[in-house]
Amino acid sequence: MPRTAESDTSVDWGRVEQSWGRAFPSDYRRFIDSYGAGGVEDCLGIVAPENRQEPPASPYGGMIHETANAEGAWGRIPKAAEAAGLDPVLIAWGVSCAADILCWDASAEDPATWPLLVYNRNDNLWRRYDCGVVEFLVRVIRAEFDDCPLGDESFWGAGSALFLNEAEERRRIEQGLDPWTGGPDPFAGMSFG
Repeated sequence: MPRTAESDTSVDWGRVEQSWGRAFPSDYRRFIDSYGAGGVEDCLGIVAPENRQEPPASPYGGMIHETANAEGAWGRIPKAAEAAGLDPVLIAWGVSCAADILCWDASAEDPATWPLLVYNRNDNLWRRYDCGVVEFLVRVIRAEFDDCPLGDESFWGAGSALFLNEAEERRRIEQGLDPWTGGPDPFAGMSFG
């Protein structure tokens, strides 16, 4: 997943982590510092870290909002055997176009040991994955799980994937391009109001 642009996500990690009461995993920190928040193949959003003591940076689908969604879904959605009986501290780091929610179980003190908990809305099931964010993305791109952990299989087993951070996607749209194909956007300049 080659970078298409420098990261556009500026993070005061100390303040963000203090607001959540824990450090974040280093692979996620490096991903955000290198790529930024944005989308993988227009179907998986990697959310920006948000300071929990400030108003959400994103009015829809940001870390604070998606964590609240995950907390609400945890209590009422069935769990696979490997996730049954857990009482996790959830922090969302991603959301898919199929409305899946991707979280850490941030219960442990060492963020390097946090498993991922993924709510696959199509299966209506929470599953646990013992890997970090970057390994998870690589394993989805290479189809290295027994089954696709996401409700949308757009980049499952694709071998490579396109990532656009929010600024790069916006730049392409402003140039009249479809950000995901790079071709002309047939709706560029149209108003739908």
